[in-house]
Parts: sequence; C-alpha cells; structure tokens
Amino acid sequence: MAAISQAAYRRASSLVCRLHSTYVRKMRYLNELKENDSLCRQAQSSGTFYLFHNLSPFLQEAEKKYLVPQLSAAEMRRILEKLKETEEWIEKSVLIGCSDEHVPQFALDLGALEKSVIESELKGSFTDLRKALFVVDGKDSPLLASAQSLLQWHNSHQYCSKTGQPTQKNVAGSKRVCHGSRITYYPQTSPVVITLVSDGSRCLLARQPSFPQGMYSALSGFCDIGENLEETVRREVAEEVGLEVESLWYSASQHWPFPSSSLMIACHALVRAQQAEISVDNLELEEARWFGLEEIVEGLKRQPRSSKQDDGSVLPWFPPKQAIAHQLIQEWVKQQTS
Repeated sequence: MAAISQAAYRRASSLVCRLHSTYVRKMRYLNELKENDSLCRQAQSSGTFYLFHNLSPFLQEAEKKYLVPQLSAAEMRRILEKLKETEEWIEKSVLIGCSDEHVPQFALDLGALEKSVIESELKGSFTDLRKALFVVDGKDSPLLASAQSLLQWHNSHQYCSKTGQPTQKNVAGSKRVCHGSRITYYPQTSPVVITLVSDGSRCLLARQPSFPQGMYSALSGFCDIGENLEETVRREVAEEVGLEVESLWYSASQHWPFPSSSLMIACHALVRAQQAEISVDNLELEEARWFGLEEIVEGLKRQPRSSKQDDGSVLPWFPPKQAIAHQLIQEWVKQQTS
C-alpha cells in the first residue's frame, strides 16, 4: 500500500511541476496563438514588435553596444500614424516567441515604407542581418535569425505551387493556405552539416570565395535527400577536400538564416594522419589547409580589423562566437589541451 501511495504521489508531483513549469506554459501559449487567429489578433494589441526593412533588422546603438529594441503595440501604432498608414499593417506581422511573462513577440517588415523616416523617428538604423548577428547580444541573435527566416519564407510563398493562386497566412504567420487547392504550407528548414575535420594534432579549415578576407571556417554542406547525417559528413569531406572520414561525432546544432533557413548540425570528424593530404574542390572552395594548435589559439584572439598587416597580407581569423563554427573550433582546442 505504501509503495502505491508513493507512486501516486510522484505522479501527482510530476504533474504539478509540469503544470507550473514556465517553459511548458509558454510553449502551450505559443501553440494556442498559432492555432487561434482570434486570440493571436488580440495578442497583437498587447505584444512587442521587432522591426525589419526588406529583411534587415532595426538596431539602436548605445554606449558602443548594439541593441535590438522591442516596440510596444502603442509605439507601433504611433509610428504607423506618423507614416500615414493604418493599423492594418500590424496584421502583416509574424509571431516569433513570447517572454516568460507571456508577452507575445512579433516581427514586422516595413519594407514598403520610407526607411529614413522610421530610422529618424526611432533613432536607429536597419542593418544587414549578417552584420547584425555578430554585433548584438548573443541572446538576441537567435530571435533575429528566426524572425528574418520566417519573414523571408512568407515573401517567397505567396502563391500556391499547384494552382498559382495567392496563399493566405494565418494571423500568427505559422502557415499559409491556398483556399483553391486546400493545401496548407508550413515553413521548412534545410539541414546542413558543418564539420571540423582533424587528423589528431591539426584541424582543417577552409575558405569559400564569398567569405570576408582572411576568414577560415569549418566545412559545410546541405544534406541530400535520402542521406543520414553521417553519410552527409563523409560525402562533403570527400567532395570538398578529398579526405576519407574514419570516425565522427555530433556536437550541437544552431538555426542559421542563410541562405534562407538552415539547421546547422555541427560535427567533429577524424581522418587518418597518414592519409591527410588535401585535394581541394575549387568549385566549392577557394582554399583549405591544416592549422596547428598554436595558430588556432592565436587566430581565435584575432579580430577581422586586426588581421590586416602593414604589407597588405591578412592573417587568418575565425568566425565569431555567435557562429557554431566557433564552438567547434573551441571544442577542438579544449580536446588538444586537456
């Protein structure tokens, strides 16, 4: 009898914890907003808004820091009134989250409105997302990335692929529907592996032609249909640098909004030191080479601006800490020094 009572108590305690969990309540509230247009429309009148202009987020600079302001619904109405626009603009927003206090967070792109007026009124500027992700606080980067990806998805899915008719978004922006074909479209993300290759004592980093001058990063590539992650890692390493992976292990993952919406799946891969001669695929990469521990440690300290030398040459530098490639490199350094 005592055992049965204890089991019942544990189940009840577990249920109470789940019901009182801030995270669980928040997730259920967000899901309700996505499914209930009327409730979400009400939330727009009390939520906060992140502004974009042609997919560039709005930032404010204060004391050499870049902040991502959240505008209240009242402030949004004031700005729209200043621009001689109606409150209907607010319905173009998309739901991107909510605070622990259940204040809904929306993203709104004002790309069709005058940028300079908004910037002047709010004392900030719309900034290219690639730059913004590396200058804002780390807690703001994921939200900006998710918001831009969702806004971009809506821009590119305004018509049904079957009928060609316009699709309509629900209030939260969690889906679009073609009423002619009754097809519902949901935002999708593309899986990408990003892999730090090592031969045991060195790690391999590469440059794509699109990279900023001097920057090296881990290898990356999209998963092909039908592949699992292990197959993608092995194929990408073989294609890009001509090496055969002997073993690999998972590290972490990160949403990344480029080129549209990607899920970066970070892995470490080991190749045999005796078979570590690089053969670069110049269609994919500009350069790839091995780095020793000392060079990696120095490169992690280096900023893009400090990498240029007096003779015009550029010392290697690596992705900033907001990028998951940085985490892979730091993990490799820790492995080497432990």
